[in-house]
Amino acid sequence: MRLLNKEDIVKVFSMQDAVESVKEAFLLYSQGKTENPLRTKIPAEKYGGNLLFMPTYAEETGYASLKIINIYPQNISKDRPTSFAQVVLIDAGSGEILSILDGTYVTQLRTGAASGVCFDVLGRQDARIGALIGTGGQAETQLAAMVSVRDLDVVRVHDISKERTTAFVKEMNEKLADYETKIVAADSADEAVEDADLLITVTPSKEPVFDASKCKKGITISCVGAYQPDMQEMDPAILPRASKIFLDSKSAVLEESGDILKPLSVGIIKEQDITGEIGDVLAGKRKGRESDDEIIVFETVGIGMQDLITAKAIYEKAVAEDVGSQWN
Repeated sequence: MRLLNKEDIVKVFSMQDAVESVKEAFLLYSQGKTENPLRTKIPAEKYGGNLLFMPTYAEETGYASLKIINIYPQNISKDRPTSFAQVVLIDAGSGEILSILDGTYVTQLRTGAASGVCFDVLGRQDARIGALIGTGGQAETQLAAMVSVRDLDVVRVHDISKERTTAFVKEMNEKLADYETKIVAADSADEAVEDADLLITVTPSKEPVFDASKCKKGITISCVGAYQPDMQEMDPAILPRASKIFLDSKSAVLEESGDILKPLSVGIIKEQDITGEIGDVLAGKRKGRESDDEIIVFETVGIGMQDLITAKAIYEKAVAEDVGSQWN
């Protein structure tokens, strides 16, 4: 069994690799070629956290996986990661456990890559301004995915903590210098969002973190953080303005995401207003962006197939390059 930590994964796997892996995952999922049950969630109410278990199997890949991920939003105030995880990769033909991967980093990669897929498939080709709201444990790969699929001039970043925003911007300008995108701190969400072509929200908020009236025509929005029914990052006023609303998984989003469940419950949108899954666009079953003026919204809660295909690709590259540690 091969053990792969974050350093091992970084050696063999890029954000561009992750985006392509997640495209494959979304396509297989929307084609019905996977066993991808809804995640099992056990609340750890005393500590404000959740224990999540995500099994997945895709016959045509020859692999299965199980991700264990524990999400504790309050950790951000303790300067600790908000999620801890491991991914177990399994040979579906024999049942052998092939690898255990750093699931925190796999989750960061594949979650960031989901926004990357959104912007690559649905974003304007001439996008130049990005906005990112939230600077927690998932924010770095979200930003990396954004700048890896579009040649942006600037990305404006906002978080409720000015100190955290300043530190994040400084670090990201160093880490992502090769992309030549200027990353700047915004004093408010309005400042971040105004004139933005691409917007990511990645927070644990229970109320909207941006004002829909500040969103211009043509914006593509990827909402990442609302993985529970009581969470809501998205200003629901954006939904009636949206030409298209895409989800990573309709069944998962309609079970888990307050960004969509809350507007549905009060009649701001109806279920038939949801255009479909992003995998439908990749499969050619649904049209993506058809004009530069369309506002397109993407809601993602994350599905196990993202973990499986990402872990599979990492493992195969690690084997080819003999990276990682063996545990016999």
